[in-house]
This record gives sequence, structure tokens and C-alpha cells, in this order.
Amino acid sequence: MKAIRVAAYGSPDRLTVAEVDDPVPGDNEVLIDVAAASVNPIDWKIVSGAMQAFIPLPLPFTPGVDAAGTVIAVGRHVTTLEPGDKVMGFIGIVGAFATRAVVEASRLARKPESVSFAEAAALPAASLTAWQALQEHGALRAGQAVLIHGAAGGVGSAAVQLAKLAGARVIGTGSARNRDYVQSLGADAFIDYRAEDFSKRVSRVDLVLDLIGGETQDRSWSVLKSGGTLVSTVARPDSARAQGAQANGRHFATRSDGPLLEKLAALHAAGDLRTHIDSVFPLSYAGHALGHSMSGHVRGKVVLDVIK
Repeated sequence: MKAIRVAAYGSPDRLTVAEVDDPVPGDNEVLIDVAAASVNPIDWKIVSGAMQAFIPLPLPFTPGVDAAGTVIAVGRHVTTLEPGDKVMGFIGIVGAFATRAVVEASRLARKPESVSFAEAAALPAASLTAWQALQEHGALRAGQAVLIHGAAGGVGSAAVQLAKLAGARVIGTGSARNRDYVQSLGADAFIDYRAEDFSKRVSRVDLVLDLIGGETQDRSWSVLKSGGTLVSTVARPDSARAQGAQANGRHFATRSDGPLLEKLAALHAAGDLRTHIDSVFPLSYAGHALGHSMSGHVRGKVVLDVIK
């Protein structure tokens, strides 16, 4: 099989395509023919070496956390899937940028017929992250107000839609060119972070979803109501700032969850949750795809077409 390989940490332009042996599924795993994979910020952070203190990996390795494809073999204890099933999943921390991948069956959801492989590959990590941030860590309820930083990205796009489905008032931040896009997802208000200071426009929100970190997170404490929550996927909130704001800070790593992903896929199939594909690259151009994601100007998701 063909796989993208990282021989040394560094720039994505050092990625190579190599022929490697097909992986063999364990008792609780399945082997899938990968049709598409998507790029997430965690991918280029791992490739760069920025995460090696937290996620040590033996070199060389194949990056990629999101994949969609067709099951071609199952482990002896797998009863939920069989060869021929079309599936998608947040498959783990590496392994998706290849023509075949071994995945724990519990991480996978069946792909709805109406959802393309590209959309299916773009859905898992982003939608799971958004759901877990809003519902499990943010305890979002109908009638509450949520501020979503980076609302045009993969996680942000999913979060805007899921927050609206939950009955919340949604305020998104992003660059001016994404105003119409974010509002088309259901945002009630949009703030151009380059032209406006969100902390002067927003006050007393119940929840902040921080997908940016740094100074953006620092200023977000001032817009929370007492007892509100700041949830970040990128940086652990400062406990002293949380105490000073009489608010809660949450930081988490996304949990792979096949049954939850199946519910999110059903929302997609019903038209209640859509995935915007920013761009599609062939597998051999994985380095270019990661570089494009690193630019910070992606609307929705970048996808690798593994079949081409």
C-alpha cells in the first residue's frame, strides 16, 4: 500500500510517499481501504515536532487522524462491521494518510449513503470536537449565548451549527471574508477580529469556545457572565484568570466515539449539519495540504483524495 511518511520532524514539505506493508487488523480492529482523509491542525503540529513531548511517536510514521473508506477485513471479535461497509472515523492520532488503515471498530461510524467520502472524512474530528466542547464541557443549553472564536474553521463551522441546533444565540469571530459564510451556518452575529475588539462588542455570554488561544483567550474572560465557562481546545485556561472572572475554565482532548459520530453523521445526512470542503488534494500532495491548513485561512476542511 501507499502511505505518507514522516522520517523526521519538521516542515510538511519533507513528507514523502512510500510503499509499505498492509497493516493487519487485531481482534477488535478492522482494515479499511481509505477513500479520503482530512487535514486537521493536530496533523501539522505533530509533523512539525511541536507535540512530540506530549505525543511521542516512533519514526517514521504516517500522519492523519480522520479517514473514510470501505471495510475489507475485520478482526475475529468484531461483530458490528463487515467487509463492504462504508465507514468513517477519528481513527487515532496517526495513520489516515494512506491507502489502507487499521482502526478499532469502536472508533468508526457507518457513512450515510447521501454523504460523500470527502464529506465523511471531513466530519469526524471536527464535529466530535465541537460537540464535546459545547455539550460535554460547556453544558450548553437552549437560550444561552455562546461566543465562538475561529468560527470559519473546521471545528468552528461545526460548532456554530451545533450550537444553533441546541437553541443557543451564537456569535462568531473570524476574518471579514468569512462573515457571510459564518452567518450562513446560523450565527446570529459576526465580529471581524481584525477590525473590531470583540471584548467591546460582547458581554455576559454563557460560554466561550476558544479555538485560537493566546491573547484571544486572555481577553475572553471579560465577556463571560459570572458562572460562565471558557472551553479551549488549544490552551489550558489560566485558573487564576478563571477565579478572577468568577468563571470556569475547561481544556480537553477530543475523544474518538463511533456511536456519537453516527448521530452526527445522521444530522449531516438530514441536512442539519453541513461540512464545507475548502480544497481537495491528492494523497501525494499531502505536504501542500498541510501547508495550506497551516496558513490559517481555511474555510471548513482540507481533504485528501486518496483514490486519485
